[in-house]
Amino acid sequence: MNRGRAITYLIQQMRLVLFVTVLFACSTHAADVCGEHDLEGPYGLQLSGVTTISGSPAQAVTLARIVFQSDGSLSGYSSVNFKGLLLGNPVTGSYQAGTDCNISWSMQDDSGAYQHFGGKMTPGGAGAQVRQTDPGAGVRGILEKTSDACSTSDFQGRYAFALSGTSTPFATVAGKSVSIEGIVDADGNGHYNFTQTVSQNGRPAAMSAGTYEVDSDCTVRLEFPATKLRGILVNGGKEILAIQTDPGQTATARFRAK
Repeated sequence: MNRGRAITYLIQQMRLVLFVTVLFACSTHAADVCGEHDLEGPYGLQLSGVTTISGSPAQAVTLARIVFQSDGSLSGYSSVNFKGLLLGNPVTGSYQAGTDCNISWSMQDDSGAYQHFGGKMTPGGAGAQVRQTDPGAGVRGILEKTSDACSTSDFQGRYAFALSGTSTPFATVAGKSVSIEGIVDADGNGHYNFTQTVSQNGRPAAMSAGTYEVDSDCTVRLEFPATKLRGILVNGGKEILAIQTDPGQTATARFRAK
């Protein structure tokens, strides 16, 4: 290869490397860019984990409906199951959402206590992975967009169901780790059938029936024969984020449309 051709070849390779580098940088940058108003409107929040805020480690789960306003304020309602005791409070606060998709917010309940959260939002504002940032909190989970209003018919069809935590929802044994999976068929009129396919103790598949109610704010109350759940319809009715509300039971559940 003569000198001229070698120089031409080198320039072409340098241009190729530069093009690939710029393309990669642009694609990475685009994936991490969020709009100024992506985090606005109503969201469902589900958290779980072990907290040491009260001293000794304890399991805690949270379900909240939060409305993020365009002026940087927020309001909503939060239900926390701590050591099997369910507490519910209205909340207010403020939030920040950056174009790098990092979000943070603080909220205060009617007792005056503050909680602080942070996470990474998906571009467009469909949801975020979040965690409580207060020392010793130790809980994390998901934030997903919900609708301004819902009705009973928004929960219908077939859903994959999974529950986990320190709970045995289909018996009366408390304080033991459990993982249960199954299929829920909702009729859109307040009734559903549940087929349990996986349980921690290896029991065969079992069927049961239950009822549910959907409030106008997309809150869902579900009753199985031996357990109660409170949830929020999110993702256009394709999912429900829920916690168990029975005394002594601390567990989260999730429904996903099939």
